[in-house]
Amino acid sequence: MTLSEAELVNALCLHMAERKGIRPENVRVELIYDDELGFSAELTVEGRDIVWIEANMAEAVSRYVHKQYGKQAYRDDISFRLADEIVVDVK
Repeated sequence: MTLSEAELVNALCLHMAERKGIRPENVRVELIYDDELGFSAELTVEGRDIVWIEANMAEAVSRYVHKQYGKQAYRDDISFRLADEIVVDVK
């Protein structure tokens, strides 16, 4: 299964909103790719910037896949890659 960049953003917004007890619309996400550092995301929540590394993003994707698709995905099942956009492959 491959998640689009839009689904990845949704996963991050939903996960952060659940953790903070806020509405997903109140979370802003900027996805980042760096040749040396890999994938990350900058989330803006209640005026505060939070940087998530791949491990944090994978946790959000795992929960999203479970809730949306009823599939259990562990960290080793999730990989990020750069196509025309940032996508997530889930085994």
